Amino acid sequence: MIDYQTYCQIRQLFTEKKLSFRQIGRELKLHWQTIRKWAKRESFQKALAPKRPSKLDSFKGEIVRLLERFDYSAQQIFQQIKEGGYTGRYSIVKKFVRQVRPSSKPAFLTLHFQPGECAQVDWGCAGSVPVGSTRRRLSFFVMVLAYSRKMYLEFTLAETLEHFLCAISTPSNILTACRSRSGWITAKSPF
Repeated sequence: MIDYQTYCQIRQLFTEKKLSFRQIGRELKLHWQTIRKWAKRESFQKALAPKRPSKLDSFKGEIVRLLERFDYSAQQIFQQIKEGGYTGRYSIVKKFVRQVRPSSKPAFLTLHFQPGECAQVDWGCAGSVPVGSTRRRLSFFVMVLAYSRKMYLEFTLAETLEHFLCAISTPSNILTACRSRSGWITAKSPF
């Protein structure tokens, strides 16, 4: 089998320089019958490898059944079919398992919430501020509603339980109507 570059050289020497098959063969160090075969072709076509039976062919059905029942690794499957009489190598099994393994499900769960049903809270640091003759750490409390993604932010000088309870109750002074699982209720919301 020759590569594309050699094919182009053969075609150029045959069509443009009008050399004979034997002359081209001597120049490229190829047999003249090979030159004749490729010189007469109009385009380069790589020969396909012959399809040979694999040692794994008789075990493919069993491998698919194993993968449908359990999430076995290729190594575990290799050990099981080896006990069943497989004489081939692990690399062939690994390649086949990659091809037929059922596609994995997404690794995340999309959550849906009703208005006012859920919020996420967290603390953060915003540097420091002068307080009297010293500098104090400036923290902030942030609350984000899961449904609307609206955010409430409040700055504090500490991240204690007292400051947390104060920060979480401050936005609740604004009344709004929100839907609960049992119907519409008046609830306190940060917005």
